[in-house]
Amino acid sequence: MAAARPLVNVYDATTGETSGQTELPGVFTAPIRRDVVHFVHTNMAKNSRQAYAVKYQAGHDHSAESWGTGRAVARIPRVSGSGTHRAGQGAFGNMCRSGRMFAPTKVWRKWHRKIPVNQRRYATVSALAASAIPALVMARGHRIDGVDEVPLVLSNTSGIAKTKVATQVLARFGAFADVQKVMDSKKLRRGVGKMRNRRFVQRRGPLIIHADDESTLVRAFRNLPGVDSCRVSSLNLLQLAPGGHMGRFCIWTEAAFASLNSIYGTSSAKSTEKSGYSLPTPSMSNADLGRLINSEEIQAVVRPAIKATKYITHKKNPLKNFGAMVKLNPYAMTHRRSEILSAEKRAAAKAAKVAAIRK
Repeated sequence: MAAARPLVNVYDATTGETSGQTELPGVFTAPIRRDVVHFVHTNMAKNSRQAYAVKYQAGHDHSAESWGTGRAVARIPRVSGSGTHRAGQGAFGNMCRSGRMFAPTKVWRKWHRKIPVNQRRYATVSALAASAIPALVMARGHRIDGVDEVPLVLSNTSGIAKTKVATQVLARFGAFADVQKVMDSKKLRRGVGKMRNRRFVQRRGPLIIHADDESTLVRAFRNLPGVDSCRVSSLNLLQLAPGGHMGRFCIWTEAAFASLNSIYGTSSAKSTEKSGYSLPTPSMSNADLGRLINSEEIQAVVRPAIKATKYITHKKNPLKNFGAMVKLNPYAMTHRRSEILSAEKRAAAKAAKVAAIRK
């Protein structure tokens, strides 16, 4: 869908008017693979976990020993001593009171996941391509009804150094509604997490993508709720597809937008910044199978026009009638011939082997 619009308008951040046009980078024509994005996001999120485990001595603090057999009790270790309720009670086992857990957790669990570089890049370009489709951006929950164009490219952003100016720029292009959505969504976290330095939760807002030499934007936007920023040379899938869901609302600077072709390449040229990397291209130019099958061109061949006086009274089953199969699939004749020749070769080889054994 994005490939059908080869030009994108560039808007002046100070005036709000169109300052020019630029070509849509090739990365926005990459295949949108929801499964790849979700898989890579899940594994990347695991790489920030902190190791946890129960204490290695938990459940083994008692002085306990099994009574053995012959006393009509189970052979579980029992607490030594006398004079208290605790004496003689089972210990250590996971079925016992104050016993250890089954298979106690260890800190040397495999916490992190290695992700192939090409697969991680595939997920990144898929998330970028999804961010250029308004339907997917709106389906993710972003408020972009007042935005003139997606992706939104801004020029003359050097003057954005204060949060007040950044707020005015977002309001000028109709993007502040997405920030207001984040403000309205802030609420207390459910569960004990509210006692662990993460008391509130809120939605995600726009993502500001800037070039490497435009770091002043970070200070301007960082105090706005839900607004994130990142450099175009180090795009992060955790920011492009939070929660593994594609379609984040991205606001680009003109310099960052222009550098995408050199970073990820195009369908006909390799990347100049990633060694040997080629942009994935879709296998089908139009993946809407329903539209293809129901098109007039295909239906005219599959089901040709029949005169009103003639009706089809009998259809042969191609799975049972080889002639009907050949009409549908001409290669079926070649496949059947190869099967027959292979069977004859196997029979001849078997006969020669049997003859050699009998001699």
